[in-house]
Amino acid sequence: MCNILKWTQCKVYINDEAIEAVSYMLTEQGIQGIEVVDNTLSNEDKEEIIVDYIEDGVIDNNRDTFIRFYLSEQEDVTEKIDEIKAKIKDIGKYLEVGKTNIELTIIDDEDWANNWKKYYKPFKIDNNIIIKPTWEKYTKKTHDDVIIEIDPGMAFGSGTHETTSMCVSMINKYLSKDDLVIDVGCGSGILGITAAKLGAGEVTCIDLDKNAVKAAKENVVTNKVDDKVNVLNGDLLKMVDIKANMVVANIMADIIMILAKGVAKYLIPNGIFISSGIILDRVEDVKDALLANGFEIVEIKRMGEWAAIVSRPVS
Repeated sequence: MCNILKWTQCKVYINDEAIEAVSYMLTEQGIQGIEVVDNTLSNEDKEEIIVDYIEDGVIDNNRDTFIRFYLSEQEDVTEKIDEIKAKIKDIGKYLEVGKTNIELTIIDDEDWANNWKKYYKPFKIDNNIIIKPTWEKYTKKTHDDVIIEIDPGMAFGSGTHETTSMCVSMINKYLSKDDLVIDVGCGSGILGITAAKLGAGEVTCIDLDKNAVKAAKENVVTNKVDDKVNVLNGDLLKMVDIKANMVVANIMADIIMILAKGVAKYLIPNGIFISSGIILDRVEDVKDALLANGFEIVEIKRMGEWAAIVSRPVS
């Protein structure tokens, strides 16, 4: 008789203002198939949104919504929930999270680990970059199409989140042929792979999460850029000793503000620092941190509730 894998269904009831930030945080924790569910709509109108981001305007502030996701029995559920609670508390420092309630239910395996894949389809960023899951087919429409194949695995970085899309677009805009690139907090490796396919000479991807490093290495091989991209497990400030033309960091605002203190030494003069994962309420904080550490702001791009900042050290 086969053993049936048990899963814990987790429902996070939280203030609507914090739905987007908490959803993003969960993806960073390696959680797949996040659902945002509106519990008060009629049966005819009720819908479940299964994505790794929440599109602007979907959630009405007066509705009772919750975030649902699943944790395998192979994980330490108690430890994971404690981590999530701590992260939500951090988010509460700058967003109104309200009285957070996490409801847990044990269920049998119904392939929750793979259901999310049917919602992840090929999509285009700018006019020439196509992000596609490894299990979907896509035929080039033009000679200029650049196809990035991604299987996020347990790592953040399917490309559908606004922050990732903005980073891809900024790499496309500012990268020059043969540039050296560092991707900090690389997740699935999507940004480093994009840089390599757009002509970077050498790319170093770094992440503290071993699951992310594993997923990134596999995606690098799938995209046939393993001759250009090196994936490392560790901290930027301890792992590399090079000066790059571009450093990319799609992480949280607080981490970018810490990076701002030391990232300039990893950039050549006039090198580009692309930072994202910044909710709109924190843009000024990140700007101030960059300016205080000798950077000038080149461009700020906004999409939905998120922003990306392009800056460079003042020579």
